[in-house]
Amino acid sequence: MTLTRYNPFDLNEFSAPLRVFNDSVSRMFSDTDSTRPWTPNVDIKETENEIVLHADVPGIDEKDIDIKLEDGTLTLKGERKFEQEKKGEGYHRIERGYGSFVRCFSVPDSVDPEHVKAAYKNGVLSVTLPKKEVAKPRSIKVAVN
Repeated sequence: MTLTRYNPFDLNEFSAPLRVFNDSVSRMFSDTDSTRPWTPNVDIKETENEIVLHADVPGIDEKDIDIKLEDGTLTLKGERKFEQEKKGEGYHRIERGYGSFVRCFSVPDSVDPEHVKAAYKNGVLSVTLPKKEVAKPRSIKVAVN
């Protein structure tokens, strides 16, 4: 009789079905209806004339994103919905975050709230916050006699 050492990482004919069974049982008892919280990454840059915010929100429809500027706070809200499994299909791994998110940012008084613009392209939300005319830097030449 030959002894064979068990290696859980070996994908031979005996361990592969056991691993599939283990994964199936783990998925069955895991809470698949709940979603992991997530927060989109944001870059904020400032130029002479404006402040621009770029948020990575792939997989979200424009209608599911809400942008508010109120009392010096810019608020981004949205939700990435989880695709329900179809009959005969099952997930082996779920790593992307789903659910709703809220991001809040303080906005300086130098921003003109009447001319804020937002655009959504290729999964990136861009919010442009133009500065008021009085807040823009000016150069004044001084004449020397």
